[in-house]
Amino acid sequence: MAVIKTIIADDEILATKRVELLLKDNKKFDLIGCYNQGQEAMEKINELRPDLVFLDINFPNITGFDIVKGLEYNPIFIFVTAYDKHAIKAFDVFAFDFLVKPFKDERFFKTLSKVEEYFSRKSPGYDEKVSKLLEYLENKESARSADQNLTKIPVKLGNKINLIATSEIKYILASGYYSEIYTLKKKYVLRESITNLIKQLEHQSFARIHRSSIVNFDFIEELVYSNYGELDVKMVDHNLIRVSKGYKKTFFSKLGIN
Repeated sequence: MAVIKTIIADDEILATKRVELLLKDNKKFDLIGCYNQGQEAMEKINELRPDLVFLDINFPNITGFDIVKGLEYNPIFIFVTAYDKHAIKAFDVFAFDFLVKPFKDERFFKTLSKVEEYFSRKSPGYDEKVSKLLEYLENKESARSADQNLTKIPVKLGNKINLIATSEIKYILASGYYSEIYTLKKKYVLRESITNLIKQLEHQSFARIHRSSIVNFDFIEELVYSNYGELDVKMVDHNLIRVSKGYKKTFFSKLGIN
């Protein structure tokens, strides 16, 4: 079996380094690139044409599935995800393999063994599975987009489920693989990525201003520039939340600022 040319595409630098270290001692895998920006990753995959890609699902302004759709061919994808259990069922059916963050070393090495077995046998039908996965996810997103009137978010707390009114949410901050939802009354913790949450909230008065934060326009007091030209949003509770360069243009557009 020839060496397996491999690329890591993940916007989290620490996650990239971990996969790189786990691959280091396996001579059957040749790591030819690591990329933390989604658009660059897509371009480099098309250019370098690796056999295998460890592909994160969530990048700022682009998803791993957008990258797949933008490729000229299908390498083997190992999807790296913090998706919920319902989405993981889709990976079980359609994807070659996936890793759920945070994953254990043993789970990673099991994936490598599966990849090695595939390349030794070259089982047919992989391209069709990728196409069916994308079709499934597009249909799911279309159904979700059709429901633009989300007014409550369910959050499980003990043996109860709290229904949080979206109109009371001031902002949402990422906390590892969880989201902290700050309302007028209290803070809630939800096992859901803010990437998934903004898809449900983007048709309302919400905007993502950083890879780790979403704000509600109704609770913004003012925008504050620092001495170094960086921009913060000052919320009504006086909390300052940084606006990253990658989200500034979209944020300003929703505010009506040119």
